[in-house]
Amino acid sequence: MFVHHVYFWLKNEGNAADKEQLKKGLQTLTGIETIGMYQIGEPAATNRDVIDRSYAVSWMLIFDNLEDEEIYQHHPLHLKFVADCSHLWSKVVVYDSVD
Repeated sequence: MFVHHVYFWLKNEGNAADKEQLKKGLQTLTGIETIGMYQIGEPAATNRDVIDRSYAVSWMLIFDNLEDEEIYQHHPLHLKFVADCSHLWSKVVVYDSVD
């Protein structure tokens, strides 16, 4: 299993319209056939010293393997998402993990 977890910080922090536009853009990626499972999320209302709630939106994907994740990275829908939505974010952090 390959987990790809992406965190986005908005350029216009707190802008609800930009957040919704980003979420709609992420939703377009769900048609990529190599994605096993996905989740579009926002920071939970948890508050402990080890929790980072500074991001606006998270995008978690589960693939069967690294090869499927690489297909996703080069897929036309992913490239279009980056072209259409990259103006919305100021920072992106990715955590990839395997089992």
